[in-house]
Amino acid sequence: MKTFLYPEPADWAALSKRPVQELSQLREGVQQTFDLVRQRGDAALIELAAKFDKASLQDVWVSEAEISAAISQVSQELKAAIALAYNNIQVFHEAQREPVKQVETIAGVTCWRKSVAIQKVGLYIPGGSAPLFSTLLMLGIPAQIAGCQEIVLATPPGANGTVHPSILYTAHVLGISRILKAGGAQAIAALAFGTETVPAVDKIFGPGNQYVTAAKQMVTQLGVAIDMPAGPSEVLVIADDSADPDFVAADLLSQAEHGPDSQVVFVTNSEKQLQDVKAAIATQVAQLPRQAVAQQALNNSVGVVLNTSEEALDFSNQYAPEHLILSVANPEALAEKVTQAGSVFMGHYSPESVGDYASGTNHTLPTNGYARNYSGVSLDSFVKKITFQHLTREGLERIGPAVETMAEAEGLRAHKHAVSIRLAKK
Repeated sequence: MKTFLYPEPADWAALSKRPVQELSQLREGVQQTFDLVRQRGDAALIELAAKFDKASLQDVWVSEAEISAAISQVSQELKAAIALAYNNIQVFHEAQREPVKQVETIAGVTCWRKSVAIQKVGLYIPGGSAPLFSTLLMLGIPAQIAGCQEIVLATPPGANGTVHPSILYTAHVLGISRILKAGGAQAIAALAFGTETVPAVDKIFGPGNQYVTAAKQMVTQLGVAIDMPAGPSEVLVIADDSADPDFVAADLLSQAEHGPDSQVVFVTNSEKQLQDVKAAIATQVAQLPRQAVAQQALNNSVGVVLNTSEEALDFSNQYAPEHLILSVANPEALAEKVTQAGSVFMGHYSPESVGDYASGTNHTLPTNGYARNYSGVSLDSFVKKITFQHLTREGLERIGPAVETMAEAEGLRAHKHAVSIRLAKK
């Protein structure tokens, strides 16, 4: 971890730089994958599974027998943990429902807005060394609550041609039975364009590697929506002298172990706290199974000492972290001033890990500074907001003249006529 003592605000932007993602260099390869899937459909998915996943597939879909087998392979302890997380995530997202509110803007003119589910959604869940069944909960539960009619799950198979049991069990709990054995850009292509067996969806959700990220961004130019631009995971921790250095180190490492391009940032108003946290990191990282991955991420990370916690929050608002931990004596006061963050964790007993799994909030969050203009996934991500209006004769008489005047001023005579013809008839 690189350290900086009392940098001037003019230098903060340089300290806030993320590891560079050269997505432009990936586009040619992703486009080739798109073309192949469009031309050959399921056969392309089978060919690419052999090439990238070393899997020999007879069918691109998970069978009912595979799901049944997976259920018995998941421990009761994990099943109970998933049940607890499911309940909390469901409770939090159910509370996001918005009742329809009719508003009479003027006598005889009633307007309202209604949430309508996106009909077909695709959920991409990474597999490999870290099968993210927790992400399936985060995406599948709000999709269920929203009422999406068709939910297609895509996840890469292992070399043995099967999907990780924890992902299949979680899909079973969610009632998702359409599970596609496809990863990488080819999965995004199948969801976006469809094949002879895969339905094209309206919106694609889920994190992935650099190829998945590039593929998702490319399909937005072709009429398919995505949840958000996503990049490597990141956390920023603000701590004062009341924080336990061991806790802070653990929080930083929980993100560093995601991948070598993840970034962790530690900001404090205490030089002693910085040194203590660095020492705790050195002790804890040596005990991690993913030590090499975490160490690479730490090499891209920074520790910063500023004069006050308030100044540290100003730094954070400029950085716009995916996860922000306020490990300070009075987190409520500091939290009121947060303007740029994906999700905020307050106090000494709120590790970022709880948001990743079971507190109830969604862990699919904007990274790479996109917290400045994107929200994390929520129930709203799975619905469209459609507006309605109903006018009586009185209502049209009240606003019609204004509409006629405005349409005439813009030179749109037919717009004016649509009002005038109605007002002329008694």
